Amino acid sequence: MVGVALSDCGRVDGPTPYALHAQAARRALADSGLDRSVIDGFASAGLGVLAPVEVAEYLGLRPTWVDSTSVGGSTWEVMAAHAADAIAAGHANAVLLVYGSTARADIKARRRTSNLSFGSRGPLQFEVPYGHTLVAKYAMAARRHMHEYGTTLEQLASVAVQARANAAANPDAMFRDPITVEDVLTSDPIADPFTKLHCCIRSDGGCAVLLAAEDYVPDTAKAPVWVLGTGTSVSHTTMSEWEDFTVSPAAVSGRRAFAAAGLTPADVDLAEIYDAFTYMTLVTLEDLGFCAKGEGGAFVEKGRLLRDGELPVNTDGGGLSACHPGMRGLFLLVEAVRQLRGEAGPDRQVTKRGTAGATLPEVALASGTGGWFCSSGTVLLGRG
Repeated sequence: MVGVALSDCGRVDGPTPYALHAQAARRALADSGLDRSVIDGFASAGLGVLAPVEVAEYLGLRPTWVDSTSVGGSTWEVMAAHAADAIAAGHANAVLLVYGSTARADIKARRRTSNLSFGSRGPLQFEVPYGHTLVAKYAMAARRHMHEYGTTLEQLASVAVQARANAAANPDAMFRDPITVEDVLTSDPIADPFTKLHCCIRSDGGCAVLLAAEDYVPDTAKAPVWVLGTGTSVSHTTMSEWEDFTVSPAAVSGRRAFAAAGLTPADVDLAEIYDAFTYMTLVTLEDLGFCAKGEGGAFVEKGRLLRDGELPVNTDGGGLSACHPGMRGLFLLVEAVRQLRGEAGPDRQVTKRGTAGATLPEVALASGTGGWFCSSGTVLLGRG
């Protein structure tokens, strides 16, 4: 990964989603120091009838390798895996991954409504008539974990509290004021057991990541971040096909990524994990092997997820506080790369696990989740 960037994020009322794509792409290309002519691969999803053809046209690109995989929030980790494979196989030289959304602005302007479900065709027709919304699916899974392992509301709330604490040092975060466990527990109810602060924010924003073949490294503006290993997995669409509500597809994608990289969870210095809801962070940490199944509640307590904690998680504030314009998975990769480069700034830069002083982290993990734990993509990144 040789170039990363955010577009304007948070409250962005003027630009269109296409404009946010272009802004992020230009910034990522400038960050890489490469010329746009090297881009022969393009990946995009979620915009246009013929994504990524329409977005590539808007950006003035004519790629010979494209990917439009759309599996929800994990789309970008899956696309990164595809791009790395394509580059390694010689099918592309430089692949641009780009995303942009005006989800918040569209609702404020009444151009759209909140998405309670992803549709009512196919297998989903057996759930939608009964009001089984997206948030209700996550809430049901969280309740099952609480019932089976004794996970508490306070433990789930601590995930949101730590995400907000990490966001406090991030000037790009949409919400930075500190919150307490009590604030989370007493905020407006959404779907039992979730209150408003258990749920991700709705923002505008975009970002881009440029991956390039090793031959281009001497020409890049900054040291690259290397893709060490990837893993992907899909599980289910309907809740009736989910064998265990307490196990996500990250249990498969994480195992495959660690095996491909020849690493273990103990080697990871920071983790960027999709957090549409507090429960997602908790159960994904279990499934990736950072703690045993059922011990996620105890693991997330006592500040372990803070920037200077035992395992810094969502160091930008995550979807719970920084930004969540829709399919947030690409933001995880941007933040992971910036942390590995040492570009996060003095107030929120992570240091290597187990060291004193200012040693930069060496290994970062990004794990995206799609749908209601329907899909997962895990990418391990390394510095140097």
